Amino acid sequence: MNLIIRTATIIDSKSPFHNQVVDVKITDGRIEKIGEQLQNADKYQEIKIANLHLSQGWFDTSVSMGEPGFEDRETIKNGLDVAAKSGFTGIALQPNSYPSIDNQSQVQFVKQKAVNSATDLFPIGALTKESEGKDLAELFDMKNAGAIAFGDYNRSISNANLLKIGLQYVQDFDGLVIAFCQDETIKGNGVANEGIVSTRLGLKGIPNLAEEIIVARNLFLLEYTGGRLHIPTISTAKSVGLIREAKKKGLQVTCSVAVHHLVLTDEKLDGFDTRYKVAPPLRSEADRKALLAGILDNTIDCITSDHNPLDIENKKMEFDLAKNGTIGLESAFGTLQTVLPLEKIIEKLTSGKAIFGIENQTIQEGNTANLTLFLTEDKWVFSKETILSKSKNSAFLGEKMKGKAIGIYNNGKLILA
Repeated sequence: MNLIIRTATIIDSKSPFHNQVVDVKITDGRIEKIGEQLQNADKYQEIKIANLHLSQGWFDTSVSMGEPGFEDRETIKNGLDVAAKSGFTGIALQPNSYPSIDNQSQVQFVKQKAVNSATDLFPIGALTKESEGKDLAELFDMKNAGAIAFGDYNRSISNANLLKIGLQYVQDFDGLVIAFCQDETIKGNGVANEGIVSTRLGLKGIPNLAEEIIVARNLFLLEYTGGRLHIPTISTAKSVGLIREAKKKGLQVTCSVAVHHLVLTDEKLDGFDTRYKVAPPLRSEADRKALLAGILDNTIDCITSDHNPLDIENKKMEFDLAKNGTIGLESAFGTLQTVLPLEKIIEKLTSGKAIFGIENQTIQEGNTANLTLFLTEDKWVFSKETILSKSKNSAFLGEKMKGKAIGIYNNGKLILA
């Protein structure tokens, strides 16, 4: 569709129109003209909203849906609609479906499900068969079918040699390995961050060490093998420090942090509410502040919602037995604006594209229109009525928000919340 977006503030540090209030004329999916008070001789559809902001389309590096196998949690069709209305023009789909996305036919299946969607779907292939950590999956075949990276969602590879071989193998086709970091033997039966809160509540703790020892091991492996490694959803101060030092050495390592780890702490567990049971667990205030510092000094490369819809049967139960995960697409932007400056948020919601080899379209004339539309000043409280996902397991219910995404323009389609 052809469109003129009126009086929008551009937030795109790589665009010549950064921080300017302009009109944007879009013809056949491309930005034809940017300027003030553009004429509408062609009778294009117009959008004019007070306080409207535009940025490059946001990209979420970790989204789970369920389909195939767990359609009761979320379908690909509805999940992509949720992503669009939450401001995301692209998402990386985790392989934790049933069957797992561990071969080329599964990659092709989920890609086919996303045809004609406004939000682009980029599959992550499982690093090991059925994500069991025993044998490498069909990595090269999945790469050819469209997988953008390889990792086992929220499962750490206990076999160091297997991860070493994986890092070596993918270099033949410039592949990216994703390695979640948690030592299962140290975690044991832990369900919450080890500290004052878990002790007070009588919950078995997961020490920071469980994450940090595997981060350190994986960085040593990367130094030995070369190649590219992405460490998702880090949660501790020492993990930030380890990755900072690895980058100074010149290792090709990137990392992400989940929105909930930037905003919430283990103090939320006082009511034994399983909405706050996530992996890695919510950590201390000191860790939260270290993660924010890691964002500001660019040690942490990108922010993810780590959106993981779960049905009520897996959440409304005893804390020890409930599954880990929270939905996060709908609340991501409004939550982040309570703890980080706007330009840094936009940077970290778009920088994942470069990590995963996806073209970044800056806001300038002649480029493909891949845009997120959002407001920055609205103050509101996240509620069940705000949730668009099929599952309602949000850790952000009742949280104060600032600003909101109102939609996207991508693939020639305009989607508004």
